[in-house]
This record gives sequence, C-alpha cells and structure tokens, in this order.
Amino acid sequence: MAELYELTATEAAALMDEGEITSVELVESCLERISAREDAVQAWEYLKPDHAMAQAKRADDLPRRSPLHGIPFAAKDIIDTADMPTACGSPIYAGNRPGKDAACVTAMRDAGAVLMGKTVTTEFATFFPGKTRNAHHPDHTPGGSSSGSGAAVGASMVPLAFGTQTAGSLIRPAAYNGVCGLKPSFGTVDLAGVKMLDPGLDHLGYMARSFDDLAVYYDIVRGAIPSVLADGIGRAPRVGLCRTFKWDLAEPETVKAIEDAAGALRDMGAEISEQNLPGDMGDIADTH
Repeated sequence: MAELYELTATEAAALMDEGEITSVELVESCLERISAREDAVQAWEYLKPDHAMAQAKRADDLPRRSPLHGIPFAAKDIIDTADMPTACGSPIYAGNRPGKDAACVTAMRDAGAVLMGKTVTTEFATFFPGKTRNAHHPDHTPGGSSSGSGAAVGASMVPLAFGTQTAGSLIRPAAYNGVCGLKPSFGTVDLAGVKMLDPGLDHLGYMARSFDDLAVYYDIVRGAIPSVLADGIGRAPRVGLCRTFKWDLAEPETVKAIEDAAGALRDMGAEISEQNLPGDMGDIADTH
C-alpha cells in the first residue's frame, strides 16, 4: 500500500469504509508529511497538530456521515474558522478570530471531514505574495492567490483544500503545483464567511489530487451529498473553446495543451464550440 498521505480522498474513504484505515491514522500520516516538507514548501499559515488529531479521533468515534467522513482538508486563510485564526494574509488581521465558520467549512464539518489548518494566501487574495513556495520546485512560485492550498495538496500534505478565485487565483496555483482544480459556475455555493474581493467575480474553489475527489468535494459543499460517485450527466458535455485577446501571448506549449484537450474531449463525444469575446473585452485584463 502507498503511504497514507499519498492516497486521494476517495481512495482513503474507500479504505475507511472497509475498516482498513482510520481517520487518526490518515491525519497522523499527513502531519508526518507536513513535518517533512513544510520547511521547504511553507504552505501553512496555521496548523495545530493536536487539534487536528482530536478532530480525527472524534470522526472515528462517530457513524460515517458522508463519503468524506474522516478525510482531512485545508482552508485558505481568507475563509473564516471559529477555532482557528483568519488573518487574510495580512498583519492587519493577525490573530483575528471569527465568531463562526464560513458556510463551506460548516458543510465539510457536518460531513465529518477534518479541518487540518489554514493555508497561506497572498495578502487579501490580491498581489502581495506570502511565504509559500512551489510544491515541486521550491525556487519557483506556487502561484497566487491560493498559494498555500495548491502547494499543500501538491506536496501531498493534505488531499483536499479550499481556494478562492476572482480572476485566476485557484486554477493558476492548481496548475503550478500539479493538482486538480475546480472553479465551478458563479453563485453555486454560499460564500458567507469568505473575505470578499469583488462580490461580482469571487468564486469558492476546490483542489484535490483526482477528479473523483473534486466531484464528491463539490457536491458536499453545495449540499448534494452523494452516496456514490455520479455516473455521467445524461447527455454529451458541451465545452466552449475561447481563444481570448491574449491568445497570441500564450507559450506554444500552452496553446498545444489547450487544443489537445479540446481534441481529446471531442474524440470522447463532447460538443466543442468556438466562442469569441466581444470587442470591448479586449482591454479587460488591463482594466482588472
């Protein structure tokens, strides 16, 4: 068997269902991994091992509530947690203790998951970077603003983590750290308790090391707790391919990766349609 910290969330959950492992064993393995890698990666803003272990023991003592019962997760440090500080990556908020959990954290706790700690964010999820380094190349950037979440999942410190995105703050660190990231459609989950940057653009997002993990993770947070993994959507997926006004600035490898992905999806039966932005979107990146 792989080291427990190497398991995806759904792999670990299956072993828990079979009585092969416990939440305490999984969390202990993740803490050992954090101890081994944190000096190099620096993904965590707040981590208290005793508190994580106490949650895991409580999870083992309770009936299983969901497919992620007993599974550890992390929360970006702009997401409120009643039992941990939420500093938003800024000295202005150092030691800040919210009165209650954010809605997304509540959903995961209600599902029996174990909150390991808070991951580093750029200050107020904007441009001033934190201490985190890339999970695989410590001399390189982890991407922002959800830098700690991407690096923690990428370094196998934790199987799941919350991030947020206003423009590219989730999918960028997910890509940089080699993990799966999901930024779902706007407005699909409750953002109460998440520090807002722009209420018209902000999204809660999800990071994991498998797409099966993302499907279950997202369903739990949006209140559609699954008993088994979903088996398709009943029709061919519809995917838009948009070559933006910045397309000519993309590296050849990026262009090839996106076009190869579109081709692979088409070969599997998806409907791929070319999408064009209106002309007044040309300066949107500079405006942002």
